[in-house]
This record gives sequence, structure tokens and C-alpha cells, in this order.
Amino acid sequence: MRRTSLVVPLLAVAALLAGCAGGTQAAASTPATKVASASATPAERTTVRIASLKGPTTMGLVKLMSDATAGTTAEDYKVTMYSTPDQVVPLVAQGSVDVALLPSNLAAVLYAKTKGAVQVAAVNTLGVLDVVENGTAVHGLADLRGKTVVTSGKGASPEYVLNYLLRQDGLVPGTDVKVDYRSEPTEVAAVLAATPGAVGMLPQPFATVLTSSHPGIRTVVQLSDEWNKVTSGTSQLVTGVLVVRKAFATEHAAALKQFLDDYKLSTTFTNEHPDQAAPLIVQAGIVPSAAVAVAAIPASHVVDLEGVDLRNALSGYLKVLFDADPASVGGALPGDDFYYQR
Repeated sequence: MRRTSLVVPLLAVAALLAGCAGGTQAAASTPATKVASASATPAERTTVRIASLKGPTTMGLVKLMSDATAGTTAEDYKVTMYSTPDQVVPLVAQGSVDVALLPSNLAAVLYAKTKGAVQVAAVNTLGVLDVVENGTAVHGLADLRGKTVVTSGKGASPEYVLNYLLRQDGLVPGTDVKVDYRSEPTEVAAVLAATPGAVGMLPQPFATVLTSSHPGIRTVVQLSDEWNKVTSGTSQLVTGVLVVRKAFATEHAAALKQFLDDYKLSTTFTNEHPDQAAPLIVQAGIVPSAAVAVAAIPASHVVDLEGVDLRNALSGYLKVLFDADPASVGGALPGDDFYYQR
């Protein structure tokens, strides 16, 4: 029975994260307050085509999505959610969307592939990776010596981040700490639920779903906290960013400014009113219940960083990934024009 109680919600999350191949329009809701009021006539409003992903990176966008569906935003926001970044990247490259929420390293790859045709306008999500244990033996990364960590994300940011932090703690990945890579977070969660003493690394909201349904499983370490310790604030663990096509930023500067203002208010709404944002997150299909959404919001580190804060947070993070595997950021670190400044 216990395994069933885990698998059902996690499969629900996985299915929701997977979404439909063609993308899903955001659902309307009944917001308590409005992010922005429409001040321009329909003829004056600029249509902003936005692509997002079903996951933590869209939690800060849900209030704007709700207001857009209600027709109360100053600009005409057309938000479509997709299941994987691979679906979004070609749309940005082809000019089919104007703004996209993408993993931070993929934004750098897209910048390289388009020869600088995109810019990062905001950091929207910091660290979402947690070390989770079915037991009580582990209290920090140093306690992982001699243990096996079950996780997903081999050859991607999760592997590079985990290896970097283990080395910073004096541990050699593969020697002092064995890492058992699985293909999906649901597989990792199933192992943790079925194996007393097992240790794993999970992204949000999978970590919250697992720990909330199994009292014996707990979060040991949030990797964003570990990152901040070892980098002393020179960078942050950046999971998601907001990318804009450079041509759109040039041709519709006022509309982009309005969008960024509305997005900042939407992000603030999610963090300051998680009980009101939770139903919108559920409606958007990001998590299966409002209770999970309320718990997952603070653990997902939803932010809105622009300008100098954006550059300081992101550039150091990309450097760590570049040192681990240059291909992970497109073969070279992005130039100064990668960082949008309004």
C-alpha cells in the first residue's frame, strides 16, 4: 500500500511534467489580486508569445498566465507550456516564440547555435536539487563517503553540479561516493521509497512529493545551499532562466519592459502568497495537489533576477559547467551581449 501511495502521485507528476507534445494552454483561475491591469486598447497591445516548461521554472509565471487568460494584462501574453526543452529550442531559433523559459545551460547553447540571436533577461529559478535519505545517517555531503547516491541527470547539469560540490567537500565522485544513475526521477523515488538507508538526489517537485508521502524519508541537503557555501556568493546554482529573442527585444522594447515588470509581480505573488499561487500551479498541471505546491514553492527557489544580479548569479555557474564539459554551454562561454540589460 505504501508503494502505491508513492507511485500514484509521482506518476501523476511525471505525466503532468511530460505534458502533451503540442503544448498546453494555461488554464484560467480566480486570482485574489491582479498582476497588471489592461491600460492599452486591443489594437495597441503587443502579442508576446511565451513558451514555458511544466515544472518549477513556471511556478513564478502562473499569476501572469491566469491574468492573461482573463484578458486583464497590459500586453497580449500567449503562454504555451511544453514537456521538454527540446520542444522549445527550435521554436525560439525559428522565431516562433518571443520569450522562453529554459534551463540555464541550454540558454547558453541556444545563444551559441543562433550566433547570439538570444539573450537572457532574467534568472527565474535557483537550485531545485535535494539530497534525500530514507533514514537518519546522512546530515551533510561529507556523510556521503562510502555511500551510493541514486539519481538521474547523467551527462547533464545534475551530474556536473553534484560532482562539483562533492569535490569541493573533498570527495572524489566514483571513488569516495558512487553514483547510480537512473533514467527518470520517478525511478529514483521508487528506489528511495523501497530501500531503507538509500540516499538519492531528486529535483523539485519530486523531492517534495516523496518526503510528504513518506515520513521516514527526509531532505538532507539542498544543493543550492551547498553551492552558496562553496562559492561565497560569487555565483548561484541557476536552474532556469528567461530567454528573449534579440530581434523582439529591439523591435518591442516597451512591450518587453512591460512583460518583465508583470513577470516580476507574478514571481513575487508566488513567493508571498503560496496559498493563493498553489491552486494556479495545480491548474497549470505542474504538481498534483495544492498541499504539494505550497511545500514545493520555497524549495524550488523561485526568483526574478535581472541586470547585475542576473549576470553575477549566472556567469559563475556557467563557468563551472564549462569546466566540466564545454559542450554543456555550447562549446564556449557566452559573450557580454548574452546578458540583457534594460
